[in-house]
Amino acid sequence: MFESGTDDPVEATADLVDRYGSELASVPLQFRSYGGRPRFSGVVVTLKCFEDNALLKQTLADEESPRGKVLVVDGGGSYRSALVGDIIAGIAVRQGWTGLIIHGVVRDSVALSGLDIGIKALGTNPAKSAKTGAGQVNVPIDIAGVRFVPGSTVYCDEDGIVVRG
Repeated sequence: MFESGTDDPVEATADLVDRYGSELASVPLQFRSYGGRPRFSGVVVTLKCFEDNALLKQTLADEESPRGKVLVVDGGGSYRSALVGDIIAGIAVRQGWTGLIIHGVVRDSVALSGLDIGIKALGTNPAKSAKTGAGQVNVPIDIAGVRFVPGSTVYCDEDGIVVRG
């Protein structure tokens, strides 16, 4: 049925929607792919922060057993400063995260493309974010009318992002 967080290729989101219909919610924003894995899936861990990536970095480093998990970050859709760059994405890779979904922007896009992780974001900006640690971890978040709840499952590919649960 729904398998996620494995090293096997993720079934296409279009096929999942055809098969499971209303059990899935499709994110209606045009996210771009930046990581080395265009297809990824996993159990959702959520983070809400705005133009500040200190808590994001800490969460990636501290999460127990991140293999098979995707960090979904509600950055408020801001394009003013990047929440993830090559250093933070490198932490995610070393820790074993499957992917990152950033409702905001990233930087170091060329370096990100060489990392073995899925990364979806709205765009790029070389500007650094603040480092105060403001934000919330593992709270329900809404991105473009789609609710992401910790423990739900997300599927990403070249066509988009769908979430179940």
